[in-house]
Amino acid sequence: MPVDGRSHIRIARPSRDLAAAERFWVQGLGLDVLYRHDESGGPGEHALLMVGWPDASWHIELVHEAAAPVEPRPTEEDLLVVYVAGEVPDALVARLEEHGGTRVQSPNPYWNEWGVTVRDPDGYRLVLSTREWSNS
Repeated sequence: MPVDGRSHIRIARPSRDLAAAERFWVQGLGLDVLYRHDESGGPGEHALLMVGWPDASWHIELVHEAAAPVEPRPTEEDLLVVYVAGEVPDALVARLEEHGGTRVQSPNPYWNEWGVTVRDPDGYRLVLSTREWSNS
């Protein structure tokens, strides 16, 4: 099968703390746990957590290896943007903050005007955009 618009996308990131990341993405944003692998402790073994919506064509894979942890190094422009296509509910932002997120201002004024930016426990930014998007 060729690579095209139906190809599934995996966004892979290191995590300092998979439990904290799970609270943010699952209890906070409302993603589902799609797959989990616990670290067995052997060399090169790592724990991972895959979260997403079952009907989406993408998911996030968060990885942690206790014996050789990789420190997340997000920048202010490493964004995961979810287009809400309407007002971002205050209750959703509050839930993200209650589950480890921190609301931040974006250095790009576009995202401050058209959304809400929340930093996850590993420092990556989630933007909930009031706009809608279509590639067509």
